[in-house]
Amino acid sequence: MDSSNSFTIEEATIQEIHQAYAENKLTTRQLVDFYLQKIDTLNPILRGVIEVNPDARVLADKADQERQKNGGGSLGTLGDLHGIPVLLKDVFGTKDEMNTTAGSYALMGSKVARDAGVVEKLRKAGAIILGKASMSEWYKFRSLSGVPNGWCARAGQGVNPYVHSETPCGSSSGSAISVAANMVAVSLGTETHSSIICPADHNSVVGFKPTVGLTSRAGVIPMAPRWDTVGTVSDAVYLLDVIAGYDPRDAATIEASKFFPNGGYKQFLRRDGLRGKRLGIVTHPFLEKIHDSAESASFKHHVDKIRQEGAVVADNLKIADVETILEPNHSGEILVMMAEFKTSINAYLKELIDSPVSSLADIIAFNENNPELEKLNDHDQHTFISAEGTEGFGDQVKAAAEMLDNLSKNGFEKMMQEYQLDAMVTPGSRGCAVLAIGGFPGITVPAGYGKDGMPFGICFGGLKGSEPKLIEIAYAFEQATRVRRPPPSFV
Repeated sequence: MDSSNSFTIEEATIQEIHQAYAENKLTTRQLVDFYLQKIDTLNPILRGVIEVNPDARVLADKADQERQKNGGGSLGTLGDLHGIPVLLKDVFGTKDEMNTTAGSYALMGSKVARDAGVVEKLRKAGAIILGKASMSEWYKFRSLSGVPNGWCARAGQGVNPYVHSETPCGSSSGSAISVAANMVAVSLGTETHSSIICPADHNSVVGFKPTVGLTSRAGVIPMAPRWDTVGTVSDAVYLLDVIAGYDPRDAATIEASKFFPNGGYKQFLRRDGLRGKRLGIVTHPFLEKIHDSAESASFKHHVDKIRQEGAVVADNLKIADVETILEPNHSGEILVMMAEFKTSINAYLKELIDSPVSSLADIIAFNENNPELEKLNDHDQHTFISAEGTEGFGDQVKAAAEMLDNLSKNGFEKMMQEYQLDAMVTPGSRGCAVLAIGGFPGITVPAGYGKDGMPFGICFGGLKGSEPKLIEIAYAFEQATRVRRPPPSFV
């Protein structure tokens, strides 16, 4: 290693890390050691990591040996993520020494039959699984009203690295916290309803929620399969190129595989990607909900910047029945989620080689029998109990699902088609429900900081399969604005 020319790991991208490897300025072992030291120092405060891979250093040494045998320099025959440490939200099955628990003690010691589909792809591409990121326990679905965003029994309360008193949002809280605080360069999360977009927004990192089915959910603890998607936090496109595509264990990937472009997604990282794009600005009712004048002013400034970068902007567009869409209890979204969660979690548990629990009813009983471990007196499990009371997809659930489909078709989809838009633009993460109910993709990019230093983002959403255009738009915006800054030092 050339010590005369040091490399700064903090804020480094995958491309920059690979360049440092090629120039003999960094080894994978040094990178992994750096991140593990960061985790040791910061995680007791931030609680973004739930456990570290005990094999991380061994895997790092192996990667260095492979690169040496490859002649150093370029990747050559090595995978596109060779030597890149990745944190996984604690719902991705890994057939190794780590647990997969959704943040709950109920699944401690359970054994998966094999790696999740996207984990297989990460390993094949040479990535090093650094550990598991914390999250809102059971996607916050144990109790939508009683479990705080970013809290789980195993890790405790996740902390926003910018403003400790503010929420990190959820449920992929640890994935965003860890990247924001430079405990890792990239991480994987999942989203059903805002679970990537919101934490990324609140922690000043890029969050990418792909079209449902573009990435496999096989081997991932489910929540509501009709809407579940696997996405990325930071350096999103490099990860997406690896994890997207068909998986025989996830039927949704059959339909969505048609969206994968020849040559992958990196080709759409274009500095001029906003030029000629048609963007619809939707502010109602999102802008009215912003209480920080800095965020409101910033959004308007960014819309002007988007115009300057060559986009065609349609202002003040409205989505039909948006108020109903934004109220999941009224729209029927929660009812559908409860029915799907019970069915899908029971199926997932039955696939495990070994598990202390085999059904949602068992999980509820575990919590009742371990109230101190699971902090049941502080955080109830009302949503679990309601979900257990569902009986599959009966007439009421089917009617709710149909209503949601119609709300999506007559709202967001109609607006996109009527104005021939490439993307919808909304402030913050407030429009997540609009994208959630249709399985649509979205990307959030850091857009600024409030008066108290709290981050906020700007979200670009599109129709199914519109990832190439969204990448062009989001990347061009990011390059034109360069808003993100690391959180303040607090240790």
